[in-house]
Amino acid sequence: MSKNGTARKKILTYFLKGLLVLFLSSTIYLVLYKWMMPAITFTQIGALVEGYGLKRDYVSWNEISPNVKLAAIASEDQLFPKHNGFDWKALDKSINGPQKKKRKKKVKGGGASTISQQTAKNVFLWQGSGIGRYIRKVPEFYFTQLIEWTWGKQRILEVYLNVIEMGPGIFGIEAAAQEYFHKPASKLTQSEAAMIIACLPNPKKFTVKPLSRRVKWRFPNIVSQMNNLNGDPLTYDLVQRK
Repeated sequence: MSKNGTARKKILTYFLKGLLVLFLSSTIYLVLYKWMMPAITFTQIGALVEGYGLKRDYVSWNEISPNVKLAAIASEDQLFPKHNGFDWKALDKSINGPQKKKRKKKVKGGGASTISQQTAKNVFLWQGSGIGRYIRKVPEFYFTQLIEWTWGKQRILEVYLNVIEMGPGIFGIEAAAQEYFHKPASKLTQSEAAMIIACLPNPKKFTVKPLSRRVKWRFPNIVSQMNNLNGDPLTYDLVQRK
């Protein structure tokens, strides 16, 4: 074998070993995060690098208002209490487009990416579109399935509401509640919770303060969906759980 061939083989070996170490360490962290909050995420590091700073204050499940939990489910993933991590119908629709069938009245979810997938992406992976998005899909599937098996719905929603970006450099519902309404997350009203959640998925563009046009239009719709979901036993049981 030539020197160039040997060098390429060594580089590939180191690369594969590096991936294996990352994979194993991430899996260990995943199990630990059933009880611990993430030290820092790639998105939070990105906010620091871009000069937005890092405002966050992790809080426990009981320190988050049921209004916030219900708003997140109503806006982002209405089937969250029922699915196994993936909304296959929404995913198929996003890939193949809507099928031409008679419209049926039913509760609609927020999109193809479930709360479980968003949590896996935010905690263990990275944001972004383009080629990076497609590279991310396989590990995203793996981590999503693993947190469903290991953490359970309550823990997934708790971590989700603590790590997602809710404004430029503002991470988690406690930091958002203090920044926008000068109160703890446990005291947020229905409208306030819906307003914060309405800034997703692009909180730098869809701002809560000043109130962007999209947030102003969207948050009353989220409140309406929250009222509809209050009648669903599984959703009500999850958001009211102590």
